[in-house]
Amino acid sequence: MVAYRRRIIDAPLDELQPHLRALSIHGPKGVGKTATAGQRARSVVDLSLPGQRQIVAADPSILTTLPGPVLVDEWQRLPEVWDDVRRAVDGGSPPGHFIIAGSSAPRGTVIHSGAGRIVPMRMRPLSLAERDIETPSVSLSALLNGTPDVTGSTRLRLADYVEEITASGFPAIRPLPARVRRTELDAYLSNVVQREFPEQGYPVRKPEVLRAWLAAYAAATSSTTAYSKILDAATAGLQNKPAKETTIAYRDALSSLWLLDPVPPWIPTRNHLDRLAQSPKHLLADPALAARLLGLDAPALLRSEQAGTQLVEGTILGGLFEHLAALSLHTYAEAAESRLHHLRTRNGDHEIDFIVLRPDGRVLAVEIKLADRVTDADVKHLAWLRNKIGADLIDAVVLYAGEHAYRRRDGVAVVPLALLGP
Repeated sequence: MVAYRRRIIDAPLDELQPHLRALSIHGPKGVGKTATAGQRARSVVDLSLPGQRQIVAADPSILTTLPGPVLVDEWQRLPEVWDDVRRAVDGGSPPGHFIIAGSSAPRGTVIHSGAGRIVPMRMRPLSLAERDIETPSVSLSALLNGTPDVTGSTRLRLADYVEEITASGFPAIRPLPARVRRTELDAYLSNVVQREFPEQGYPVRKPEVLRAWLAAYAAATSSTTAYSKILDAATAGLQNKPAKETTIAYRDALSSLWLLDPVPPWIPTRNHLDRLAQSPKHLLADPALAARLLGLDAPALLRSEQAGTQLVEGTILGGLFEHLAALSLHTYAEAAESRLHHLRTRNGDHEIDFIVLRPDGRVLAVEIKLADRVTDADVKHLAWLRNKIGADLIDAVVLYAGEHAYRRRDGVAVVPLALLGP
């Protein structure tokens, strides 16, 4: 057996799970939910097995009699088990008894929110800090708490980040040889179209149109492109375009499979700013999926950067580098009880790639720069935000592909992406 390697989510789980009557770990297939939840379980009910589904369907009370913690894995295979767990919590199940894991929320299933009963936690593909490619020297949590220390250096360069984009953060896929990884990622995407969509209650009449929509969404990576434009790009040349309702169904199904991970806009609770755009920034669950949908491997991405190939905004590699940063920032921020957003004014004159929002409303602003150096032009929007919100800006950071972590004279932290950790 392969030894379990702790994930960043394990630290908050250590703190929370023993005290919560029921906890849900959700995320796309292949991110390691079962392995992580299984480390804490004394009993495992695997509802992907027909025999175990039959037993629980016939007598849900078995969930309360098994030694806890009880892992109910692949719960979406028997959706009513969600309410069975909720009722068990209402009936007085002990703290730490239930862990629910699943990779989708079935369409048409009326599921009680679980508010106050089943606490949700999202698990994503491996962040950079979880890949053991570098030892992080700058903590996002420390930055959020006002600790200004920024030090360290790395030998990782652009080609290394390209490798991490294409290798993926799926634990079972990334150790494989490059060609095998590409085959596995293609099979992952084909499984989504051919199996996962129908299981979600979304029959796919034209798989090629869905695949084209996914590719168009991938091409919009790290942008706020309107869904109507994504549809137009996916169906260029088609006389009979799918209805808007069809593409909304695509989005809903992908969301229920946790394969979309958009970054919502930041809407300040204080009246610092006005005329902010309210569109999400588009991201898939993993940048490797976007690269495969676009038919790009590591050499092709490096060529596209050299040629200046345009995406919706910026270069293909620039968008995917930002996607890689977002995957890590999402994980680190949630471990620090914070949330990831982005900022863009309606007329587009000011934009901050990411805003990490603390519960008290104060923020950390983050810009992403696909370069080995940072110039004054790269921090102008950070300076604008500091002037606008003052003390509510805890810190400002540029994540880049360079060698050293340091602070500029204006106080902006400059950190190689691989050196940022939780």
